[in-house]
Amino acid sequence: MEKRQYKRTSVDVVVIGAGHAGCEAALASARLGMETVILTMSLDSVGDMPCNPNVGGTGKGHLVREIDALGGEMATVIDETFLQSRMLNLSKGPAIHSLRAQADKRRYHETMKKRLETQDHLRLIEGEVTELVMEEHKVRGVLTLQGAFYEARAVIICTGTFLNGTILMGEVSYSSGPHGLRPSLYFSRSLEEAGIPLKRFKTGTPARVNRRSIDYSHLILQEGDPEIVPFSFLNADKSYDASKQMPCYLTYTTAETKRIIDENLLRSPMYSGERHGVGPRYCPSLEDKMVRFADHPQHQIFLEPEGATTEEVYVQGASTTLPEEVQLEFYRTIQGLENVEIMRTAYGIEYDCIDARALKNSLEARSCEGLFFAGQVNGSSGYEEAAAQGLMAGINAARLLSNQEPVVLDRSQAYIGVLIDDLVTKGTNEPYRMMTSRCEYRLSLRQNNADQRLTPVGYAIGLASKARYDRMQEKWACIEKEVERLKTVSVTPTKAVNATLAMWDSAPLKTGSNLAELLRRPECSYDALAVLDPDRPTLRKEIRMEVETEIKYEGYIKKQNAQIQQFKKLESRTLPPMDYTTIDGLKKEAIEKLNAVQPESVGQASRISGVSPADMNVLLIYLETERRRHAEKGHQGEEKDHV
Repeated sequence: MEKRQYKRTSVDVVVIGAGHAGCEAALASARLGMETVILTMSLDSVGDMPCNPNVGGTGKGHLVREIDALGGEMATVIDETFLQSRMLNLSKGPAIHSLRAQADKRRYHETMKKRLETQDHLRLIEGEVTELVMEEHKVRGVLTLQGAFYEARAVIICTGTFLNGTILMGEVSYSSGPHGLRPSLYFSRSLEEAGIPLKRFKTGTPARVNRRSIDYSHLILQEGDPEIVPFSFLNADKSYDASKQMPCYLTYTTAETKRIIDENLLRSPMYSGERHGVGPRYCPSLEDKMVRFADHPQHQIFLEPEGATTEEVYVQGASTTLPEEVQLEFYRTIQGLENVEIMRTAYGIEYDCIDARALKNSLEARSCEGLFFAGQVNGSSGYEEAAAQGLMAGINAARLLSNQEPVVLDRSQAYIGVLIDDLVTKGTNEPYRMMTSRCEYRLSLRQNNADQRLTPVGYAIGLASKARYDRMQEKWACIEKEVERLKTVSVTPTKAVNATLAMWDSAPLKTGSNLAELLRRPECSYDALAVLDPDRPTLRKEIRMEVETEIKYEGYIKKQNAQIQQFKKLESRTLPPMDYTTIDGLKKEAIEKLNAVQPESVGQASRISGVSPADMNVLLIYLETERRRHAEKGHQGEEKDHV
């Protein structure tokens, strides 16, 4: 029987998938005036958190702040639905301070779903996309399993881990998406036919256990911060009741845990040789930890609540693909889990994703106009990485349809720029995770100044409101004014002043000093200096912290700004599409990589794996020779016209 098809609607943009990438992509597209449809295999999977129910963390918190500054939604939703909030790395420098919030996963899903349902120009529809429709390397729309044709001028693919998803649990394997949802079994073939290169990755999740079966008496309490710092800059003035936070707990594996896992290691499909999907290096399964860190006597396990209306607890640090009966045995060797009852068994999931080197920096496919990709389908891992890509794909799809240049954030502007540049320039052989160490300019790209860096971009695009933009300007004017004031307020070496300094184990003054000079001392803080600065204005905590950072790290920031200027010179030298086999002197590997990636700038070319400094010298000489040749040709043409 021939498959029935009918045209359901014609829109500007179709977004496939309603995970964190799809939600941000659809909202951005619709808010920029594009008639948008977002299709999901299940309405219950909107904004789902099939793995760890949290947002933020080291490096990832920066992404969430940047999403918010540009006008995205993740930050406002987690601020509304968090169970616990903590600022990480406070004992270290401000460049790596990162906010992390435990989410009420059901409320997060419901809140984000409501955002989609009530957004103008956006329709949320349940349906499984099976085929991409193209014409002469240009997107025309999509077909669904239900027989509907959605005509569209742009398509954004945010399929997460659903493409040919396979659940792995010991000797058991079966087709499935995360959380027991249906997998997408047909769409990968359509992508291959469109010339999109696919690869196979793997991720995993630990068991969920019943809170009532945990013995908390000997576990280490992990409470939230006594003062809540929200993710969204729009909520900076909002007061949160810290007493309503739910606690997490820390525990450890034991020698018995290791013994059981070691004895059953070959029952894990990752070690039996039955599966070949590549897993995440920075979020290994518990059996991976036992092998890679065999000398460690124990491993940390965090017990984190999944919501205020459920008894499910997430066992962070104990993901596994071992059989269910082995899981139950080794989980019960972990301190506090001796009588634990597993509610959801841990599993691994293999899925299809693409080689993101097939994409432009705008996240549009090189081989097909109007086709964009975002999220885990690009080889990344994590909700935050997905949301960041979704936002940029939604922005750039809308701009493409409006005949505007794409918005591409570079590595000196944002962690989002680092994330996308790494994926499309270097590619990844494993699920990519954002970390502060990946960012060359992390002192300048702090989470606290994401609004200063990116709200002007969001405002220019049309996603950030004028009220938000004005508020950002007022905040940073206040910070600048206070920094300058501290440079003008002097203190003299009186007994009282030196006695105060002695309390901080700080050297006494011998001559006069301004407050900014005192604040540069490692042992001094802005708040502590209040006793020497009675006339200071009353400022919010976020402003006080930023004033302190700007003064303490002024020299380092200036040095990094100089490095950024050099970086921008290379980024500003654009490269047209070209055949690199025509350039004499390039090594064979460099030619292959440059032709495959088709870098958009000299800076991007220099970051391609396999392109050496010697290759870059050859390329720069070629570009200069071509520039002179064209200049000379133009000069000769002018002389001819004159004659």
